[in-house]
Amino acid sequence: MAYITVNPANGVTIQTFPEWNAGELETALRLAAIAAPRWAATSIVERCRLLSRAGEIVRARRDELAALITLEMGKLVTEARAEVEKCALGCDYYAEHAPAFVADEVIASDAARSFVTYQALGTVLAVMPWNFPLWQVFRFAAPALAAGNTGLLKHASNVPQCALAIERVFSDAGFPAGVFRTLMITSAQVEGVIADPRVHAVTLTGSEPAGRKVAAAAGAHLKKSVLELGGSDAFIVLEDADLDSTVKVAVQSRFLNAGQSCIAAKRFIVVEAVAEEFVARFKAAVEKLKPGDPTHDATTLAPMARGDLRDELHKQVQVSLALGAVLKCGGEVLPGPAYYYAASLLDHVAPGMPAYDQELFGPVAAVIRTHDEHDALRIANASRFGLGSSVWTRDIARGERLARQVQAGACFVNGLVKSDPRLPFGGVKASGYGRELSYHGLREFVNVKMVWIG
Repeated sequence: MAYITVNPANGVTIQTFPEWNAGELETALRLAAIAAPRWAATSIVERCRLLSRAGEIVRARRDELAALITLEMGKLVTEARAEVEKCALGCDYYAEHAPAFVADEVIASDAARSFVTYQALGTVLAVMPWNFPLWQVFRFAAPALAAGNTGLLKHASNVPQCALAIERVFSDAGFPAGVFRTLMITSAQVEGVIADPRVHAVTLTGSEPAGRKVAAAAGAHLKKSVLELGGSDAFIVLEDADLDSTVKVAVQSRFLNAGQSCIAAKRFIVVEAVAEEFVARFKAAVEKLKPGDPTHDATTLAPMARGDLRDELHKQVQVSLALGAVLKCGGEVLPGPAYYYAASLLDHVAPGMPAYDQELFGPVAAVIRTHDEHDALRIANASRFGLGSSVWTRDIARGERLARQVQAGACFVNGLVKSDPRLPFGGVKASGYGRELSYHGLREFVNVKMVWIG
């Protein structure tokens, strides 16, 4: 499959990029292998200086990079700008904190001196998705490069210009040749790259089927892997929740990025005592979202990234309605060549419906009514996914108690689920394994070596 930029806001093909031939891929792998030991031997101070410079370049190119994001996958330009700013923040964070994260850790033992040292693994392959085409890459690259690894990026085929722009950022920041490279290869070639002895680890953000393939390939060659896969995040609304703030964040969490986010709230598990009021307020807020040109600041609902994704979402909605879900608003493909789907709200969602059992990757919210907090927790944990989650209650102690019991990689009490460079990010169950961000993410791709001196 060729790399193609198609504008989701009008369906027009903008540009096509040829896939690499075998020689081009071999050159990239060879250069990474040459660069890896040299980069690992470069001082952490110099590595972080270059990373800081990359952050400066990202900020200087904010509008240019945001326009590329909007052009290739349809994100609202206001959200695209925020994504670019977050990438710069990630560079800043690791430029400041990576030296402490990789500093030797002295541990008392029976040795005269014993310590743990954190050393780069080598070259890490990153297989990244289209929905946050810059941030997903920078949240891998900033810690991996700071730790002394080199990076190879296999980006999604619908965001080639974003992929090449990221490569230019690192090149223009002064990173040596081979330290970070975009590979214009097909998904079918990924397994061969993982198998190559010049590649030492792999990280993937994407679908569960893709995760299984990457994990199997990495396991077959005994290589470290980190997977961040799908999610069907529980948004638990208890009877004592502040509905003003709860509904405001519910709309933001579900419809940000046209609902195309792994950590978007997808299952709104609402205690019956406040269900009617919550649904009424939620519906009124959702109906205010209007599709339009994503390059305009006033637009509040973006198109979906591809037509096939929109059509699959519509099928999930239609099947759920046929099985008894109640449509409160939306539920339709909007006419025209663009990939818009109406902002939608389903109520009385129940087991057996796609809206209950599957991940809805688009602008559709599913409300599941429940008896009490115990039943809400049971429903939240019944999912095969476990990425993010949130609990909404005025009782902070109660919220923390439930947060500890939700089976997910993260749980927010009275807050929007988000990734933050300072905090570890990742999932459990079918949402993957391993962590990104914080010192946890940096240390996923280092050799934690113990040195014992007698």
